[in-house]
Amino acid sequence: MGAVIDGRAAEAGDVALAMSARYGHFTAMQVRGGKVRGLAAHLDRLSGATRELFGQELDLDLVRASVRALGAVDASVRVFVCDAGGVRVIAVSGPPVRLAATPKRLRSVRYQRFLPHIKHTGGFPQGYLGRLAEREGYDEALLTSDDGVISEGAVTNLGCFDGDRVIWPDAPMLRGVTMRLLEGELARAGVPCERRVLRVADLTEFPAVFLANSWGVVAVDRVDGHRIEVDEALMARVTGCYESAGWDSF
Repeated sequence: MGAVIDGRAAEAGDVALAMSARYGHFTAMQVRGGKVRGLAAHLDRLSGATRELFGQELDLDLVRASVRALGAVDASVRVFVCDAGGVRVIAVSGPPVRLAATPKRLRSVRYQRFLPHIKHTGGFPQGYLGRLAEREGYDEALLTSDDGVISEGAVTNLGCFDGDRVIWPDAPMLRGVTMRLLEGELARAGVPCERRVLRVADLTEFPAVFLANSWGVVAVDRVDGHRIEVDEALMARVTGCYESAGWDSF
């Protein structure tokens, strides 16, 4: 694992700066061959959140230089932005994650993230809920409002494909980079997307329900006690669209 701060290798004295990043935001990506899918979307996410949280512009060249300085070829990379005497960039790398194609099981929980449109560093509740779901034999927590309206997964977006269009939840959520990439590729393939209020019971009506995040796209076959049949052909169309997205150099 490596860490780079403002384009240079992190040192022991940088611990205080890392603690400052508790109030900040980040983006997560999978790097392969030194490239990433959706670089422009990652940079747009970081720029917008920096303006909203700190009222400043982000040096995107510094972001690229910090990731390049990691020397990551095949890796999981996170880029954090915080304000510590000015806007600072922290890039860290770890082992790559290769998402297993096995359909996932979701456990619904009542929880809504604060400022859900920002990928901020206040992720303790999501981590806690995700771990609880895993202890109960599930793979991911599915976040809902008090009246059961689905918003997103703890670390994923949830989508539904009816064979004609992809439906995303109509609720406050983080519009993930993979979700954005997938929307673009689906549009090129002639598949429209829309947003609709969804509850857990509604998911059984769809022949393909899936999760999307930086790890990739994968089917869902159970939510709580509800069994969801997976139409493999439809899922192949969704995953194929995602796989068609190009890779960008830093």
